[in-house]
Parts: sequence; structure tokens; C-alpha cells
Amino acid sequence: MSAWVLPDHIADVLPSEARHIEELRRNLLDTARCYGYELVMPPLLEHLESLLTGAGAALDLQTFKLVDQLSGRMMGLRADSTPQVARIDAHLLNRPGVTRLCYCGPVLHTRPGAPHASREPLQFGAEIYGHAGLEADLEILTLALDCLKVVKVASPSVDLADARIVHALLKGVPLQGVQAEQIYAALAAKDASELAVLTKSFPAPSRQGLLALMQLYGDEKVLLEAEKALQPLPAVREALSNLKWLAGQLDGAKVSFDLADLRGYAYYTGTRFSIYAAGASDALVRGGRYDEVGAVFGRNRPAAGFSLDVKALVGVLPARPLRAAIRAPWPDAADLARAITSLRAQGETVVCALPGHESEVDEFHCDRELISRSGQWTVTPI
Repeated sequence: MSAWVLPDHIADVLPSEARHIEELRRNLLDTARCYGYELVMPPLLEHLESLLTGAGAALDLQTFKLVDQLSGRMMGLRADSTPQVARIDAHLLNRPGVTRLCYCGPVLHTRPGAPHASREPLQFGAEIYGHAGLEADLEILTLALDCLKVVKVASPSVDLADARIVHALLKGVPLQGVQAEQIYAALAAKDASELAVLTKSFPAPSRQGLLALMQLYGDEKVLLEAEKALQPLPAVREALSNLKWLAGQLDGAKVSFDLADLRGYAYYTGTRFSIYAAGASDALVRGGRYDEVGAVFGRNRPAAGFSLDVKALVGVLPARPLRAAIRAPWPDAADLARAITSLRAQGETVVCALPGHESEVDEFHCDRELISRSGQWTVTPI
């Protein structure tokens, strides 16, 4: 195998795409800052027990593991930044009130999340801690939509669900081994026959409710159908009421519901959402409420957030035009060097042509040039 061949689902990012990714990263972080979210930078590498504590089997399988040569302890390369941010909130900041945090950095996955996905996403996310009310859910969802708006994602659509509905239907039902995982998988795949087999010994109300979830997806009428089809349990009523309220706050956004969508079932404790857009094969953004995320760090408090892969975001956006630049001769004279320095100080991109390479510029669009006229260096359109 050639030394330059990279592992499957790992790729170099070349100049035009790299510039696009970096511009998106800045747009996203600036948008989060406008909402009052503070930037944190968790490490890429942590002790495995800290990285995976309470994270569930799915994240464990996605995490690369290695032995620390200094301590001999097992280490992990993060596959998700949320547990790290929860640790920062619980131990390093430990603030009594609301804390808003955002981040953007690479994560590594042992397997791609989709057939053509990267195993090295650039994960951007925002999280709010310390408020249990629906206001936090709405703020995080609104921020996610504003982030997509800022980077010019056209016509995003929001899909809403709530983890408490299934939890309520399964409450009191004795589950053995991996039975719960099989039920969640059948619901996510909308496999009615498999779900019927798995729940054949369940109490009738729970079994009927789970089977009804398979059909509860679509527009706002779904919530009315759910009120009739599901048990009138307090948690179910509250979840449906919350979904209705959230949807009503999203003026102008296309909203749908899928009450059987259980991706991240071991993680979310309440409202959850996915945001889709034309050209994307999967959700661009996933988020919701995960109040238990800080419990393993000794500080169990309300939390809601979302994350997205900036690299995947680039894939659904048109390529950005080349950056306008000024072409200049190689600065072999003091007055020319001063003119170039002055232009760069003003924020201009000035590309100096090396001797013998006057036209070799690929990433920048040199629409102007610096020429000498009457003893003065002047920027002139090309």
C-alpha cells in the first residue's frame, strides 16, 4: 500500500473546502456568542473512564482506545464533546446559575455514521445548563436554526420527538438483557412485526401504545392522534403538550413529528429534535434535552444542547467564490514592501508573485494588481 493512502473514511481537506469550513466555523461560533454562549476547548484525549462515564454502549463502540505511555492507563480519543462539556460545567466552572457553553473541534469515530460520512467530523455544538423549563429547549432549538440561517442553509425542516413517551410506556414493564435495545431498534426502523414479537408478553396498554407509535409521524395532527392512541399517563401528556408548545414558537419553520424516533434513546431525557435540509442524506443537526448528562460527574442538573458536523454542512452548501486578492510584484524595493504591508494591514489579501512564477495563484481571485505609476504604487483593476 502506498504511504500516502489514508484510512477509509479519513480524508485531507484541500484549500477551497478548508477555507469554506473555517469560514463556517467562525460564522457558527459568532452566532453562538451573540446568544451569550462561551467558548470552551476540551482536550481531544482523556482517560477512558472519564470520557465514557455514563455515555452508553454506542459511544463506547465509537471510541478509539489506546494506552497512555506516561501513566499506563487507558485513554480514549473523544467521539463526542458533550460529556466533556458536562464535566467542565460540573467541576471546572461549577456555577450556581445558568451556564451557556459552545465548542468546535474534531472528534474521531471508529466507524462512519453513514455510508459516505467522515470518521473525523468537525463537531460544533452549544449547550445550556441549569434551567429545566421549556425556555431552554426553545433557545437551543432557535440557536440551531439561526446557525443554519447564518450559513445560508435553505429551507431547513425540524423534526420533533420526546424520549419520555417511550420511557413512560415501558415504565413497570420487566425488560431482560438487550430486550430494551431491540425494542428501540424496532421502533426506530418502524418494524411492526418485530415489535409485535418483542412485546407479546407486555401488558396490553404498553404493547398497544408502543405499536401505535409506529404510525405517529407527520404534521401537527400527529399530536392529536397521539392523545387518542396513547395511555393518558402524566409523562405522555406533558411530552405532547411540550411538543405542541415548541412547534408553536417556531414561526416560519417547517415542523414535523416522529414519536417513534429513538436515536440517542440512552442519552436524551426529554424533547429531542433533528433538523434536515435539501441535499443532506441525514439530519444536519441533532439535539434536545439530556438532564442526566452531568450526574456521573456529581452534578445532576438540567441540560439541553445540539451538535452538527461542519464538514457535512459544507456538503449541502454551494461552493464559495474565490477570495478577492491583489497581485503584486516580488517586494525587492523598500517602497513596494511598505505599500504591500499597508494593504495587508487594511485587511487586503496581497499575493506576491515569486520570480518566474507570475501567474501561479489557484485559491485566490486576483482581480486587482499593484503597479507603479509616476513613482507611486497604486492598486488597479485587472
